[in-house]
Amino acid sequence: MAAAGLGVTERRDAWWLENLPVILILSAFGIYATLRAMEGGHYLWGPYLSPFYSPLIDPDHHFIPKWFSPALIILGVPLGFRTTCYYYRKAYYRAFFMDPPGCAIGEFKRNYTGEAKFPFVLQNLHRFFMVPSFFFLFFLWYDAFEAFFWNGQFGIGLGSLIMVVNVTMLSFYTLSCHSMRHIIGGNLDCFSCTKFGLIRKGVWNKITILNEKHMLFAWISLMTVGSTDLYICLVSRGIITDPRFL
Repeated sequence: MAAAGLGVTERRDAWWLENLPVILILSAFGIYATLRAMEGGHYLWGPYLSPFYSPLIDPDHHFIPKWFSPALIILGVPLGFRTTCYYYRKAYYRAFFMDPPGCAIGEFKRNYTGEAKFPFVLQNLHRFFMVPSFFFLFFLWYDAFEAFFWNGQFGIGLGSLIMVVNVTMLSFYTLSCHSMRHIIGGNLDCFSCTKFGLIRKGVWNKITILNEKHMLFAWISLMTVGSTDLYICLVSRGIITDPRFL
C-alpha cells in the first residue's frame, strides 16, 4: 500500500522516470492532433488520405461551413476510444493526475470515489466506443487499399506502405482491447456449456495473446497514426517527395 502524502514511498528506484515519456508523448500528440484536426487542409495527396480525416465527410463544404474542419466530425469516436482505454487511463491517471503517481507511491489525500462519479463515470463508455471503432477500421483499410492505385494504375509508394502499417497497428490495438476480450469470452463461466462455446474459446485465446501486448499496441498505433498524418501533410505541402517503388 502506498504511504500517505504525495510522493511518499519507501521505493529507492527512479519510479518517476516511467511517467516522463507518458507526459511528453501524450502532450505532444494531443497538441499536434488538435492543430491538424482544426487545420482542415493538407490531408489528401494523390490516393493518400490522412487517418485523421477518414472517412472524409463533405470536403467541398456543401453542408458544413468552410471554417469547420471535416476531421472534427469524426475524431470524437477514436478520441473517446483512446481516452477511455483501460491502459491509457492507468497511464494518464499516474502521469497527469498523480492518482497515484506509481505503484506504492503516496498520492494526494482525497475521498476516493474511483470512476463512480462525474466526470470519471464516463470512462465506462469505453466498450460503446469500441464498437464504432471497427467502423472506422473498415474505412482505414479501404484507404490503405486505395493508396496502391494511382489514376487507376497499380503502384507502390512509401505512403502506401506507411498507411498499411498504420491500419495494421490500429487493428491490433482495437482487437487487443480488454473490452473485446470480455465480449468474446470474459463474461462466460463455462465455454463448453454455451452454444458455439469451443469456437468462442478459440477466438478468446487468440484475443488474449493480443491483449497481453495491448500496452505495446497502444503506443505503436498512437505513433503510427500521427506519423501517417504527418507524412501525408508534408507530401501534400511539397516539403518531401513520396518515393515510388513500382
